[in-house]
Amino acid sequence: MDPLPLPPAPPRAKLPQRVRVGGSVQHAKLIRQVRPRYPPLAVQARIQGTVILEATISELGLVEDLRVIKGHPLLTERALEAVRQWRYKPTVLNGMPVRVVTRITVRFNLA
Repeated sequence: MDPLPLPPAPPRAKLPQRVRVGGSVQHAKLIRQVRPRYPPLAVQARIQGTVILEATISELGLVEDLRVIKGHPLLTERALEAVRQWRYKPTVLNGMPVRVVTRITVRFNLA
């Protein structure tokens, strides 16, 4: 007599492809932050301000899909350059690392 086949495994809960920070999803923890270099032309023009970016933080903690939400055109490229080098501790949901969409603020202030 052949043994009975094992019952099928219960379906695993499908994790979302990416989640947005907010509610029960916490901000990804920044573990490496590269400061942006102030653009010389912006220094000469005495331009200060904030650049707001939207990014996807990968399951490995890498910055992906970075785009400018708002900011002075003389400051945005240096903000993008710096933030692309940032690293995060991956966000975990139900024990698994997930992609997270978040907003990042980069401030440029003349001393």
